[in-house]
Amino acid sequence: MKLQSNVAPPAQGVAPDRQPARRDAFGRDASGPLAGIVVADFSRVLAGPYCTMLLADMGATVIKVEGPSGDETREWKPPVFEGQSTYYLSINRNKRSIALDFGDRDDVATARNIAESADVVIENFKPGGLDRFGLDYASIVERNPAVVYASITGFGSAGGATLPGYDLLVQAMSGLMSLTGDPEFPAYRSGVAVFDVITGLHAAIGVLSALHERSQSGRGQRIEVNLMSSALSGMVNQTGGFLLSGNVPTRMGNEHPSIYPYEPLPTADGEIVLAIGNDRQFRILCAALGAHRLADDPRFSTPPQRSLNRSALRPILQELLATRPASEWFDIFTEARLPCAPINDVRGGIEFAERLGLEPVVEVGAGEEAIPGVRNPITFSATPASYDLVPPDIDADRGDILEWLRSAPQRQPSPDAATRQTTSTRPRND
Repeated sequence: MKLQSNVAPPAQGVAPDRQPARRDAFGRDASGPLAGIVVADFSRVLAGPYCTMLLADMGATVIKVEGPSGDETREWKPPVFEGQSTYYLSINRNKRSIALDFGDRDDVATARNIAESADVVIENFKPGGLDRFGLDYASIVERNPAVVYASITGFGSAGGATLPGYDLLVQAMSGLMSLTGDPEFPAYRSGVAVFDVITGLHAAIGVLSALHERSQSGRGQRIEVNLMSSALSGMVNQTGGFLLSGNVPTRMGNEHPSIYPYEPLPTADGEIVLAIGNDRQFRILCAALGAHRLADDPRFSTPPQRSLNRSALRPILQELLATRPASEWFDIFTEARLPCAPINDVRGGIEFAERLGLEPVVEVGAGEEAIPGVRNPITFSATPASYDLVPPDIDADRGDILEWLRSAPQRQPSPDAATRQTTSTRPRND
């Protein structure tokens, strides 16, 4: 039951902004580069749904398979928008929902049909959790050899297979919390589930890479990503610094271990963030502060010296910055092309992006059902992202999904698959 791609190759000589019409799996117009790709989304909470939302924005048809009670984030409140969880709404646009009970044979069969008809399957069950339903990679690939099957876990499928995969736990175990916060106070988690997001991005990269490989070889494959590995990769210079030098980094508040000044500093009426990464920038900073000779002080003349002598440089900078309010310094430093920033709240961040012309807010859906959302961060010149569908109510698209399955060509199972389906026992819900 493999859905045929609806994407026609571009006609020779067609301008990038006049590509031939594309359709999604349900026959709707689709503009994105993944139009015609079908994603069976068996994931929930954040890492998987964030990945599949990005793919959906880019034109993929994403079928969100939920249990009877739905994705947990539907009940993660407050805050709410018209009674619905804003957490759920933030990561589930452009998808279609069907609710299936894995304790029901017919529903399990429907789930298998969806997975066997899809180009991509994404799941974040515990390792082995889908085996008894015939939804594991080995079972699906027998009926769908070209499938790209992505598994997202907390700690991989080996020694960490039984560990629960929550972002907060990974922030603690990876070492990130030991780096976050003031050294005089307890460790803090990041204000966002940063490793869930990074893992979702890694999953999307893996899926797109595997789809490209499939376009060359015709072969699908399995992708595995986990929060712990994404965390260690995402901590970049901190993990790399330990491996290369043996130095175990510690909490430094808002300071940077290798660069100074690179932190918020007080002014006459608030703080301004400076990010001075090289000698040229430091000289410009000193000139803007009216302290030209400071740049020639041997204690501060090179990045290593500034970092080493930050306790001497900090009070000098604070005294100079105290002469003007933060808003004036921001204008002065921006005019001088120095990296600096005010410390905004979330409202301020969105408003600042709007002033820059980044158009961060998009309308998701149309008419009275439309809701605001954050723009997909990737811009395509020929195949733009779209925001056609509001996050679905649970089971909202059952009829359309079942009709699509009925119209898809049937596959014949291999002998092994047929035997396994005949002898399987009634599945259970966990």
